[in-house]
Amino acid sequence: MNPSTSLCATKPLDETIAGYLSRYTDFDFDIDYEKWVVTFRKGDEERIKISRGEEKIFVWCMFMAICERVIDGLASYERVKHLYIDDPISSLDDNNAIAIACDLAALLRKAASRKNAQGEPDPLRTVFSSHHALFFNVMCNEIGRTRDGEEKVSTKRYFLHRPDTDGSFTLRATGDTPYFHHVATLAELRRCVESGALYTYHFNALRSVLERTASFLGHDDLRICLEGLEDEALYNRALNLLSHGKYSITEPVEMVDDNKDLFRKILTDVVDKFGFAVPDLVPVAPQPKANP
Repeated sequence: MNPSTSLCATKPLDETIAGYLSRYTDFDFDIDYEKWVVTFRKGDEERIKISRGEEKIFVWCMFMAICERVIDGLASYERVKHLYIDDPISSLDDNNAIAIACDLAALLRKAASRKNAQGEPDPLRTVFSSHHALFFNVMCNEIGRTRDGEEKVSTKRYFLHRPDTDGSFTLRATGDTPYFHHVATLAELRRCVESGALYTYHFNALRSVLERTASFLGHDDLRICLEGLEDEALYNRALNLLSHGKYSITEPVEMVDDNKDLFRKILTDVVDKFGFAVPDLVPVAPQPKANP
């Protein structure tokens, strides 16, 4: 049996992979199906090295090529009823993350509307999770869109958060509006303010949120987020002085009371200024382990 052809009735697996790969990059590849070795080439250059990001793209293309065969119901995959995709896009830049999200969403819409040989619904159930807010939101938006001749895909979206190291976590349904990472971070910071459990590294987290917000607004200085606030100069100085990489999350140091008050004021004023819809995170205790 030749794996390059047995997986697909119409064309070899490597051709399907190449069809996806050409959308994202300009190198080619060869698969030795006897030794199960993949080599890469570009133009006249043979056996080239590719970057970690390019490697991720290739793996993605292989995954989507196999997904096509699963969705088409090939005998090799007829027992597959579910797909689980976990945080798959580390090392990818935003442009490729968006492109892959769009292609994957198109496949998952097809999977959700799959029918068997009798024309009866036979959907392929899928779960995907990611730490990458942009990828997650593009996926949600693309899956939720209806195309000509396609049925609307039903989805459920959740935000999973682990604030502590004791095994507890939060799980919240987000409806049609998935959380961006910075909003989730603000929710966690507000929870820490309310509990009084504020540590020096929380200034790093707040600074990161403000830098992302400034970047979204087209600026490279977080001070744009503080403009117009009564204590703008104080807030800017505090964020510059107190958000250092030396404040390690693995060796947390609790803030002194004055810094706790200052942090609380900065967070409150920034949230009020931008009108962030900060969700409440409700802790969910871990389930007790069953007795062996």
